[in-house]
Amino acid sequence: MARRALKLASWTSMALAASGFYLYSNKYLDLNDFGAVRVGRAVATTAVISYDYLTSLRSVPYGSEEYLQLRSKIHDLFMSFDDTPLGAASLAQVHKAVLHDGRTVAVKVQHPKVQAQSSKDILLMEVLVLAVKQLFPEFEFMWLVDEAKKNLPLELDFLNEGRNAEKVAQMLKHFDFLKVPQIYWELSTKRVLLMEFVDGGQVNDRDYMERNKIDVNEISRHLGKMYSEMIFVNGFVHCDPHPGNVLVRKCPGTGKAEIVLLDHGLYQVLTEEFRLDYCHLWQSLIWTDMKSVKKYSQRLGAGDLYPLFTCMLTARSWDSVNRGIGQTPVTATERKTDSKQVNKQDSEIRNNAANYLPQISHLLNLVPRQMLLIFKTNDLLRGIEVALGTRASASSFLNMSRCCIKALAAHKKKNTRSFFRRTQISFSEAFNLWQINLHELVLRVKGLRLASWVLALLCWLLPAPH
Repeated sequence: MARRALKLASWTSMALAASGFYLYSNKYLDLNDFGAVRVGRAVATTAVISYDYLTSLRSVPYGSEEYLQLRSKIHDLFMSFDDTPLGAASLAQVHKAVLHDGRTVAVKVQHPKVQAQSSKDILLMEVLVLAVKQLFPEFEFMWLVDEAKKNLPLELDFLNEGRNAEKVAQMLKHFDFLKVPQIYWELSTKRVLLMEFVDGGQVNDRDYMERNKIDVNEISRHLGKMYSEMIFVNGFVHCDPHPGNVLVRKCPGTGKAEIVLLDHGLYQVLTEEFRLDYCHLWQSLIWTDMKSVKKYSQRLGAGDLYPLFTCMLTARSWDSVNRGIGQTPVTATERKTDSKQVNKQDSEIRNNAANYLPQISHLLNLVPRQMLLIFKTNDLLRGIEVALGTRASASSFLNMSRCCIKALAAHKKKNTRSFFRRTQISFSEAFNLWQINLHELVLRVKGLRLASWVLALLCWLLPAPH
């Protein structure tokens, strides 16, 4: 048992090292590798449920008398209930059903008997982390256990998930492209959540979008706007935007492209101080103010590791950060170069991961706990951009900058009673937003000019048809 525990600890350490080095090498990091949230989901627990018969079907022989009795209970609630889940994860699974009033619903049901096991799993995690600490004092992973202990109860309470869904729907109601399924409270409990059934394709499914004539660039822009508003303006962030939780569809009523946001169990609430420092940091990164990048990185806990911190945050090399991520977005040429160097970089990761693990683990122990879920959220969003082929466009950085300007202006206006000062702040905000709009227009004109040059060159090179 001791050997297995040590082996597991070693695997964990190597996964962390590989992930961190990936970031530092301007590659993508899946913070699932060392994020407490994913560990939490792997040991996800459950609470007492008033609809145990829904999950009991999984352990009752099909066709038996007990099975038929349980099915009859389900029919008391539903006109129809699909036994085969639409999706399943470590925490719960989702079934499609129809209520007696004709409404089609999604029924999210927590798995049974996970509550008792979860406390044991967290205890084992804590023991392993302490063992790693004893064997390798320079590695600091206790934040992993702390985050799991804090976040698990929130994810397990489906009533809390329902409240989060309604809060974010109200908060972002001005986005007509966002759809958050309605919660049906009368049939929901801590372990069962009934919501409006909304169909769609996963946000990383380009084939689905092409078949349904949905513009991938429009979806990418909408996603960036939505999350920039959550992070910079509201400080209330949906922290699990993996493709299974973000769907796209054509709205039945208007025919417009729509993003459907699911699974609201885990949100990060940012303190005002953290949110404002984070706004300043991204503004500094976008406009290449390296003095401020250092200042606000250190205010966010990075200390002397601020170069590593900014590389992790942006998934760009330190050289790209210094040249300006807003001025040097990742181009198609760079993506091709990256793809050619994958094998080489993978080899570097394997050979050098151990060298970077202490710095990464120390950095993750230094930054505020709010930053851990922000890292994970940023990385999942980048994964979607990569799948859609819209990674790190200038437009996405400009949208982030707009939200930062609005958030900082709102904070300044809130903290002054002078009408003159508030007017001055409003004019400054409008001017800064106008500058961004102008800069975006210039980029578009340059893009169109480049496209026309390429078209003219092709016409010149290709022979005229006879």
